[in-house]
Amino acid sequence: MSRRRRAEKREYTPDPRHNSTLVSHLVNVVMLDGKKSVAQKIVYGAFERASEKLEKGDPVDLLLGALENVRPKLEVKSRRVGGATYQVPVEISFERQQSLAFRWLINAARARRGSMSKNLGDEIIDAYNNTGSVVKKKDDTHRMAQANRAFAHLRW
Repeated sequence: MSRRRRAEKREYTPDPRHNSTLVSHLVNVVMLDGKKSVAQKIVYGAFERASEKLEKGDPVDLLLGALENVRPKLEVKSRRVGGATYQVPVEISFERQQSLAFRWLINAARARRGSMSKNLGDEIIDAYNNTGSVVKKKDDTHRMAQANRAFAHLRW
């Protein structure tokens, strides 16, 4: 981590199809090796699949509903005090909540077998319905923070 200065937040340009910075952020997280057009095809295919299965009109609203169920509010960070390492629960900023949710969605979709577009669509559907591995990961993170709340006084 640099000690010189804080990194500036980059602004995302809205994606061409849905005119949403949220979708553009998702495309950037899905993208591998700079292949943005491939990532866009994956994300748009996933949106079509999800909106078709759930019979919802706007895929951006679908993504917002899924993210609402996936975003973690707390996490634990390691804090070393006097030779012992404690897991200290801390609240997360909205940007980190968003990026963790996207990262968890993408990793869960990559862990499944089959095409990435289909898998991502299924993960979005699961997250929207408050089921699936990503929601379980969020619950595990919250449970870990809850179990270690005795060390909250060590927060910095």
